[in-house]
Amino acid sequence: MALFSKQNKEAFVNPLSLDHPILVQVLGICSALAVTSQLKPAIVMGLAVTVITAFANVIISVLRNTIPNRIRIVVQLVVVAALVTIVSQVLKAFVYDVSVQLSVYVGLIITNCILMGRLEAFAMQNKPWPSFLDGVGNGLGYAMILVIVGAVREFLGRGSLLGFQIIPDGAYEAGYINNGMMTMPAMALILVGIVIWVHRAYFYKD
Repeated sequence: MALFSKQNKEAFVNPLSLDHPILVQVLGICSALAVTSQLKPAIVMGLAVTVITAFANVIISVLRNTIPNRIRIVVQLVVVAALVTIVSQVLKAFVYDVSVQLSVYVGLIITNCILMGRLEAFAMQNKPWPSFLDGVGNGLGYAMILVIVGAVREFLGRGSLLGFQIIPDGAYEAGYINNGMMTMPAMALILVGIVIWVHRAYFYKD
């Protein structure tokens, strides 16, 4: 089927591996450092970016032949801003505590270089369905890194995952101490660097 052609599969799969937005293109690093001190906000942020990227790609792809070239960036920003506003209101309505934790970072999705990059580089040149797959793939690739870094930082820094204590009290009584450095943004940068190193060591062995 055309919906699942080789090109469409590549549009979805490549951002998860060979053309990963963070690991290969090194985009979206700022938010990866800011929202990954705990796993829950990292998951929510990753899902929010995935939804916004996918639907922004579709909208821009549908409109691409009607957008004057000189104002295309303005149109892209308006579409993204509208979607970000909707997602922000949904988060406040259903997961208010997480929306407070994410604070201004949801609004800053508007300037996320992954999002704007996909609109300009892919959605403006491709049809809606491939653009949707590209948006989902890049969003999930971004979310994957946030989840990995968020899980490691919360587990080692707080002894918990999703707010549930994982390391037993017996370990603390025996002398185990949480690594407070894991709650600092610098550790997020180090962890992202380690993941990039592992990824490139695996995919670029030559």
